[in-house]
Amino acid sequence: MAIPDQHRRGGGGGGSRQKPSLQPPRVQLRRLLRVASVAGGIQFGWALQLSLLTPYVQELGIPHAWSSIIWLCGPLSGLFVQPLVGLMSDRCTSRFGRRRPFIVIGATAIAVSVLVIGHSADIGWWLGDRGSTRPRAIGAFVFGFWILDVANNMTQGPCRALLADLTGKDHRRTRVANAYFSLFMAVGNILGFATGSFNGWYKVFPFTMTTACDVDCANLKAAFLIDVAFIALSTCISISAAQEVPLGLTDRSNPSDNRPGPSSQTEEAFMWELFGTFRYFSASIWIILLVTALTWIGWFPYLLFDTDWMGREVYGGYPNDGKNYTKGVSMGALGLMLQSVVLGITSLLLEKLCRKLGAGFVWGICNVIMALCFLGMLIVSYINMGNSSTGNLPPNGIVVAAIAIFAVLGVPLAITYSVPYALISTRIESLGLGQGLSLGVLNLAIVVPQVIVSLGSGPWDQLFGGGNSPSIAVASVAALSGGLIAILAIPRSGTQIQKARVSV
Repeated sequence: MAIPDQHRRGGGGGGSRQKPSLQPPRVQLRRLLRVASVAGGIQFGWALQLSLLTPYVQELGIPHAWSSIIWLCGPLSGLFVQPLVGLMSDRCTSRFGRRRPFIVIGATAIAVSVLVIGHSADIGWWLGDRGSTRPRAIGAFVFGFWILDVANNMTQGPCRALLADLTGKDHRRTRVANAYFSLFMAVGNILGFATGSFNGWYKVFPFTMTTACDVDCANLKAAFLIDVAFIALSTCISISAAQEVPLGLTDRSNPSDNRPGPSSQTEEAFMWELFGTFRYFSASIWIILLVTALTWIGWFPYLLFDTDWMGREVYGGYPNDGKNYTKGVSMGALGLMLQSVVLGITSLLLEKLCRKLGAGFVWGICNVIMALCFLGMLIVSYINMGNSSTGNLPPNGIVVAAIAIFAVLGVPLAITYSVPYALISTRIESLGLGQGLSLGVLNLAIVVPQVIVSLGSGPWDQLFGGGNSPSIAVASVAALSGGLIAILAIPRSGTQIQKARVSV
């Protein structure tokens, strides 16, 4: 359990006055800032993954219709790995603390997986790939990709739970801690997307170019080498700031104590406690989960195909066919970098916005903005349709409009990365669940929509001609629906929130 330094030193002298000890001292904001810094390292890798890997999958020879299936492992691993790791970290009795061992193991797995992804073409060559068909390289890529998603899900849950441990029942500090987490995600995004948009890494790291690895592949490999260094640095900063003490056997968090059912085995306890908690949820918790699910039905097609959309619909290119596609992917990464700058600025203003307008109302408005941005992407695709079919570079106005849309999307993305976690952690607290398990429940509302999108978006796009517009249209409708529900159904004022919390 993570506890403040002052609380670890013990209480003062005897006497009958004990009321001051009922409220544990607040954790310093700078310490929360350091603990949240690990999000920057995690998100650096995510940024590279989101900006470069969908195009790279197609360059390896996987058709666009199947590229979304590769991403299926992310939500599947999130469906099982993150809740299980959350429960295990709630009960971990390691002498290093509850959360830190999982963060270190996850960060190490991230580093190994990105090295495998970056060297997938070389691995395929070593195993016998020749010519344009590279099944062994694809196999190595998919293996590394799946390990990366498992590692990301293993790391993020304990990171969030650690911040919740440190802030305890201070709901304002919980929101601040999640805003810090979102801020560092923005920093990681900025650095990751900037790295992905630069096409000269093969000159900085000339050893990355090999017989099997051309310029584009070498840039990808070099970017992931930088990622390894960044994740190592941010992890060290975070775990050194999080002063945890081992969880004693008598203090073990066991949400199933008051519920019947088997709990002798980890897997049985995991399944029982995760799905068994549903019966205790109030209407407000179900609304948050519903809005979260609709939000991620909106986000996931965009996150899958943002740079591919820029390369195809805006620049009119195709993977492995001329330079237009590569230029579009680079410009898409630039747009995502600007999006991350906006995300970071929004994260700094988030606490004041939510306190003034209400977290649910802010979330809903931002979902409406997200829907309008996706509609803007469809309009850009339609206007540029004639130009992209000729193979010419797009007009400057089209490029500026596309990049502007990417940038504006940083506002709702900051809300998505922060507000749902703060809302669910404050409302689910009275159920007596550990923070790791409660975040695992929220994660279900994130990953189930992603599974649906991963299975359906590629074939759905192919059904309507092979572009990305059909999935973006579905994303716009889902985002708008989630926004309207959040505005109408989630309490806005602090008084309403308190009443909702009491009724849980």
